[in-house]
Amino acid sequence: MTEPALTLGIEEEYLLVDPVSRDLVPDPPPELVEALENRHEGAVAREFFRCQVEVGTPVCRSIAEARTELTRLRRSVVEEAERHGLALIAASTHPFGTWRPQKHTDRSRYDQLARDLGVPVRRLLICGTHVHAGIEDPNLRIDLMRQIRYFLPHLLSLTTSSPFWQGTDTKLKSYRLAVFSELPRTGMPEEFQSYGEYEAALAALVQAGVIEDGSKIWWDIRPSARFPTLEMRVTDVCTRVEDGLTVAALYQCLLRMLWRLRAQNIAWRRYRSVLIEENRWRAMRYGFEEGLIDWGKGKLVPYAELLEEVLVMVAEDAAALGCEAEIANARTILARGTSAHRQLAAYYEALAGGADEAEALRRVVDRLILETKEGLEAAA
Repeated sequence: MTEPALTLGIEEEYLLVDPVSRDLVPDPPPELVEALENRHEGAVAREFFRCQVEVGTPVCRSIAEARTELTRLRRSVVEEAERHGLALIAASTHPFGTWRPQKHTDRSRYDQLARDLGVPVRRLLICGTHVHAGIEDPNLRIDLMRQIRYFLPHLLSLTTSSPFWQGTDTKLKSYRLAVFSELPRTGMPEEFQSYGEYEAALAALVQAGVIEDGSKIWWDIRPSARFPTLEMRVTDVCTRVEDGLTVAALYQCLLRMLWRLRAQNIAWRRYRSVLIEENRWRAMRYGFEEGLIDWGKGKLVPYAELLEEVLVMVAEDAAALGCEAEIANARTILARGTSAHRQLAAYYEALAGGADEAEALRRVVDRLILETKEGLEAAA
């Protein structure tokens, strides 16, 4: 069997904030995004809300190339924001920003979304990371999508960065997915046995007139509507660029591992969606703190144990893809916590030190501003 290219493309979404108030900027200067679009044609885009900016790397043949491109893009947005008196945070929710004052970008697609989806899309003040992996064979794309669903909660657990919503500790490490689930066609995709099955389901939706194409399907993982890729969408955006690269590399390695097994006529054991969804919820609620369910064993297992099992499984693939250092960084994420852990620590440390809730939340934003820039030079 021909090995898929497994090229990488990484998209990250960011929030623009006022460095004085630390609040979101509902209407940033149009020159800011225009400058970025001119500087990086096709690689920087406006998101639904004007306070958001999205970057997307070109097709990368290796994680090293993805590192260079993603670092360059994030650094450019940081620099351009600062040039216009603003700051950037890479977090899936703002610690205290609210959705009501936000203005959506004046584009026909976004105007239509606002009309069709109402308040749920107006509440969509969230950011994520999407990782595209190049898989030329459409049937292989669907087969690997079916199998890798099992590992999506494991990836989400390493990326959580949305513990707050409108100034409240939600007690979820990834509240972003709770907000996103208000939209239709989200969550875990069902099992498709072939690309033809997927196309038939997509065609039924298009024929019924509810969507125009596959870009309006927002599952945690989906065949891209634009590229011959399998697009992983479940993860929060990582505040540290290094952590985002680790998750992209781990996703790439898991796909190669599953392909390698398939070449030997072996498939990952099938589990019902209800079981995978249970781990998805645990990853949203606890991150990696309370473990996930190993459905083969039928019991909760500490995340550290599960991670070590995964790292052993993909060791051969990490060596083949040249991403051993990025994969090893998963242990570092576990040791120092995700962005959600660090945000909560900053918040409760500030409260313990005598700050009121508003000041404590502002300190969380300060930490996010610093961490968003951290490592950009070293990662270049």
